Amino acid sequence: MSEPMLLRCTDVGVRFGGVKALDGVNFQLRKGELRCLIGPNGAGKTTFFKCLTGTQRPTSGRVEFRGHDLAGKQRHAIARAGVGIKTQVPNLFDGLSARENVWLGLRGLEKPERARATDRALERVGITGLATRVVGELAHGQRQLVELAMVIARGPELVLLDEPAAGMTREEVERLARVVLEIAREHAVVVVEHDMQFIRMLGGHVTVMHQGRVLAEDTLEQILRNQTVRDVYLGRSNEA
Repeated sequence: MSEPMLLRCTDVGVRFGGVKALDGVNFQLRKGELRCLIGPNGAGKTTFFKCLTGTQRPTSGRVEFRGHDLAGKQRHAIARAGVGIKTQVPNLFDGLSARENVWLGLRGLEKPERARATDRALERVGITGLATRVVGELAHGQRQLVELAMVIARGPELVLLDEPAAGMTREEVERLARVVLEIAREHAVVVVEHDMQFIRMLGGHVTVMHQGRVLAEDTLEQILRNQTVRDVYLGRSNEA
């Protein structure tokens, strides 16, 4: 029996004046699914991500999580609904340790539960050894992992990652790919990314956006063979 639909976006459109940033985007994600969202610059990936996270209200269409419309909801309300959000730039307290950062993100939980959730999140992303290190002294890739631990600590049903590999070394990217695959064992995950090497490491299903629309959706193997997608990335098709 297939997993139920977790996220459903129907005819999502966003206009900025006369410009269509998104033009009727349809997107579905099942519970427990890992999906990569790719596309050239200006394809609409960032705008679509903002619609999912509540920082951009669609001009038209619906964004539904577990059957509830997310349009117009504040980011904290979306997070409480069970969506974990990781943006490009880590949002951390540099003067605190990695463990303290994760701990602070679990406000409202009883201390024993809070401690267990903190330790498990650090373990799942492989940074238990950095728990007492001051975040401001960590390398970029390590900081990204600290924030990722913060995102998954509350056990969200859906995790949204916006270009998590940006600015990382190849070694850091390889480590991140292993971490994301581990996270995907317990959470549905959407990764918005342009680093194709990172996408190859993740595998799975891929959605390609172009000019504010979904251009193609298939397994990674089929996407890599898709001539239309190749032309878009090589600049052989008309850009918006």
